[in-house]
Amino acid sequence: MTNNDCLRRIRYILNLDDSAMMKIFSLADYQITREQVCAMLKKEDDPEYENCKDILFATFLNGLIIDKRGKREGDQPEPEKRLNNNIIFRKLRIAFDLKSEDILALLALSDLTISKHELSAFFRKPGTKQFRECKDQILRNFLSALQKKYRGDEEPEVIWGKYSDTPAES
Repeated sequence: MTNNDCLRRIRYILNLDDSAMMKIFSLADYQITREQVCAMLKKEDDPEYENCKDILFATFLNGLIIDKRGKREGDQPEPEKRLNNNIIFRKLRIAFDLKSEDILALLALSDLTISKHELSAFFRKPGTKQFRECKDQILRNFLSALQKKYRGDEEPEVIWGKYSDTPAES
């Protein structure tokens, strides 16, 4: 999955408008314009599409953690320069304050069954014997499960006009 795909899904799951997206970035001490947000939310074939770089998406996820859980004391974490599905999964787990049992129950909503040991392997340090790479299918199913939990549906019912704050006219 691309960072842009994840960003679009998170926006839909949480029903965020452009202003809310900008606020989340600002919580991680990054100022972004509405135009930049809209460009990252566009489809790849749109001429105004802008790729969401790893460091920018990591900044958004850090801001999401602050938005959902509050700012932690001391120094704030620096956004990662390189992201992978394991880091994205871990940051979403932290943002939504999910325990292993919660994640397993969520994954069951998407008809995906994995063991607690398999799940914990995604959150281990790379290079350790038990570490397992999180594939796109796992992350996609996790995001779909969050969508079912928070939105109660599988697919967006409304197609948003150029990813603005208002629905497109039919």
